[in-house]
Amino acid sequence: MDFDVIIVGGSYAGLSAALALGRARKRALVIDAGSPRNRFAQAAHNLLGQDGRSPSSILQAARAELAGYPSIRSLHGNALSADSTPNGFTIELADGTTQTAARLILATGVVDDLPPLPGLRERWGKDVLHCPYCHGFEFAGQRLGVLALGAPALHQARMIPDWGPTTLLTNNSLDLTTADRSALVARGLQIEDGQVAEIISRDDRLIGARLASGRVVALDAIFVAAPWRFPNPLAEHLGCAIDDTQLGPMLRLDATRQTTIPGVYAAGDASEMMKSLPAALYSGAIAGAMVHQSLLG
Repeated sequence: MDFDVIIVGGSYAGLSAALALGRARKRALVIDAGSPRNRFAQAAHNLLGQDGRSPSSILQAARAELAGYPSIRSLHGNALSADSTPNGFTIELADGTTQTAARLILATGVVDDLPPLPGLRERWGKDVLHCPYCHGFEFAGQRLGVLALGAPALHQARMIPDWGPTTLLTNNSLDLTTADRSALVARGLQIEDGQVAEIISRDDRLIGARLASGRVVALDAIFVAAPWRFPNPLAEHLGCAIDDTQLGPMLRLDATRQTTIPGVYAAGDASEMMKSLPAALYSGAIAGAMVHQSLLG
């Protein structure tokens, strides 16, 4: 075995797992493609001691800390496939090389599948957002929207009014019952039925959503519960059980963060329903500790 552990994914969860393993003096390799999910955000929030810092600066500081642990190695690359071996696991990278380890931690994160709505992708992470706990405070009291892509928008619409006056854009994607409408109105929401044709911005700032009718709904920020997918097929290659949720796939874990395949563990967004930076750090630390204990024999 080249390593005790290979961690696929070197963002917050993966680096947190590596820190736990480094402190346990285990040989761990972090393979990272360099595409963290929150790279579009200008600042990270809801993390004690780091609130308001850019995601890239937090990752840079984390990598610098890990450099002090001699048993941890980092490798920039794309992991294409994973296979079980009699003694552990083999990871094949895009450059044709392979790496082996006794244990795996899948910290791959997820990819947000944004719809091809004109103007939406350009504002993602700026004022088109997915998490009010991460970004809602910065838009408190402003004109907020919820863009429906499916049923999860109803839950989001119930939350967002706590940050400011909210308009729900049903976008022909959300069937509201009479009871749903009454509950939303009681929460102070305005409801705009009809297809959204375009997200409009000017001078690098969101100004609203244009409906198919041509009417513009003025907004300062829009929250979207976008569906997600895994960035690579490693979990499928290994045979890990994957649960389907309303928004996308999620790895099934036990209490030790082990998947249904012995020796394969997971941390971060690919295994957490509520995705956030603090949750990624926590899950990574637990996965690292549990993997270390699994290596005791």
